[in-house]
Amino acid sequence: MRPPLFWYRDKSLLSILLVPVGAIYAAATARRVRQDPKRRATVPVICIGNINAGGTGKTPTAIALTQRLIEMGQTPHIVSRGYGGVLAGPVRVSPTEHNANDVGDEPLLLAEFASTWVSKDRANGVKAAEEAGASVILLDDGFQNPSVFKNLSIVTVDAVKGFGNGRVLPAGPLREPAKHGLARADAMLVIGPEHARKAFQPALPPNCTRLDGQLDALPTGMPWQGQRVLAFAGIGHPEKFFATLKGLGADVVRGEALDDHQPFTEALLTRLETEAKARGLNLVTTEKDAVRLPDTFRSKVSVLPVRLSVLDWAPLDAKLAQIGITPR
Repeated sequence: MRPPLFWYRDKSLLSILLVPVGAIYAAATARRVRQDPKRRATVPVICIGNINAGGTGKTPTAIALTQRLIEMGQTPHIVSRGYGGVLAGPVRVSPTEHNANDVGDEPLLLAEFASTWVSKDRANGVKAAEEAGASVILLDDGFQNPSVFKNLSIVTVDAVKGFGNGRVLPAGPLREPAKHGLARADAMLVIGPEHARKAFQPALPPNCTRLDGQLDALPTGMPWQGQRVLAFAGIGHPEKFFATLKGLGADVVRGEALDDHQPFTEALLTRLETEAKARGLNLVTTEKDAVRLPDTFRSKVSVLPVRLSVLDWAPLDAKLAQIGITPR
């Protein structure tokens, strides 16, 4: 499901009526996060999570941090719940053996950068990664899951969306009140264009360091300038993908906003292909969506990859040093 618009409107009557339900949800989350972890790894565990429901840039953050750790001589492994996949795990993701139905789309993408494990039980996934030789484990999502002890927690936030109306599900986009989540976080990574990052200035507790980043398109050799495209995306905020294409000079004749992780049915792909041919448009999608496409369809679609640029790594490097992660 795409997030309802009232999540980002302070004066929505429906949101106000749902506040008591949000209070129940927040109380349940508070009880859950107070539980003692059932696994404490012998190597550092870094959680990349969020306070908001929906896309906030966790996957680009995991990729960027993985690359940073590899540069430091570390052997990072990634553990994911594998949302959208049927395998319970723990299973080591193989892009040549598994598909999105097996392990979910995000783990398939992450596996291109580091050993990635899918496990519905995160504690078992961490154990498998540890036994396989990880020197540090990235926990993809799971900020509100208490099953694993986290040495460092990074909360990602979309600078444009921020914390929405500041209310908890279903009254707003938050899994828990922002002040409670930030109190448990070691860093808040704000991702977005400069003007949005400057506008988003929530109060932070002393333990939580602010980081800033932006998503940049990778060069693909595709001459985007003037390209007439039919763009489609099943990510948290498809409009960001469409805006990126427009920023590169592409003429986005139409953007098809799909639900996050939405399966690509034969009917949907046939409709998109038929429309693109009839209107003389090029089909374009995201990296995360591309891994869900059937092999027979991938050659018909251009892919625009993006990468996260952390504007200043120094504050995070200092946090990493505090948990024993330094260049080797």
